[in-house]
Amino acid sequence: MAAAEIPELIAHRGWASRYPENTLESLEGALDAGARFVEFDVQLSADDVPVLMHDATLDRTCESGGCVHDLPWSALAITGAGEPRRFGGAFEASRIPSLEQALECLLIRPDRKAFVEIKTESLQRFGISRVLEHCLPPIRQAAPDRCIVTSYSDQLLESVRENCDLPVAWVLTACNEPSLERARRMAPDYLFCNVTKLPDEGVLPPGPWQWAIYEITEAPVALDLCRRGAGFIETMAIGEMLAHPQLKAAGSVD
Repeated sequence: MAAAEIPELIAHRGWASRYPENTLESLEGALDAGARFVEFDVQLSADDVPVLMHDATLDRTCESGGCVHDLPWSALAITGAGEPRRFGGAFEASRIPSLEQALECLLIRPDRKAFVEIKTESLQRFGISRVLEHCLPPIRQAAPDRCIVTSYSDQLLESVRENCDLPVAWVLTACNEPSLERARRMAPDYLFCNVTKLPDEGVLPPGPWQWAIYEITEAPVALDLCRRGAGFIETMAIGEMLAHPQLKAAGSVD
């Protein structure tokens, strides 16, 4: 199969099917497996430290509960994040990483890039200005040419563009004409959409963006979406997908 017919694969929260999501173990596992793109989620701590966490609360993925926005970095940094409900004690040493630590993990591997999703809950709690004040500097200082700021909030992405020249990715809540018209006006570099929200068939609506579709764990589905116009496929099963004979080229790094 020609390289042009193979989508780029994005490791969704790292290699989250094998490791605890949004941990250094998950990111390193994905990168070591050959992923050229990773994605992780960022929330803001009580003392303004950006940390990797999908949910606003620790309950689902950590050994203890509480709201990430109410806890300082000193407490979050020592909190077990090994997803004991999913993995038991296999990852007892896993901890919640900071954005800075995640970027360090990325930087030691040439030519790898990250979609950094700033979560809506942090925006609702602290406001766009405060969140960007603390999330943008680490990205701009460490990896401005290797990070794409991602969000469900079009207002946040507009603010990013006003403050710097980082590429942006907008996550759709619906794939309908009002959302697509908004996307045409925004002209994000990437447009993310859940596969369940797409039409069942047909070419994906064109625009000044690259489509990224999630959550895909089967190679035939990824290849079909690529034929429909999706240049990027996001998957928690990055290692398994990269090992598929028809998708191996998506993980090659020069």
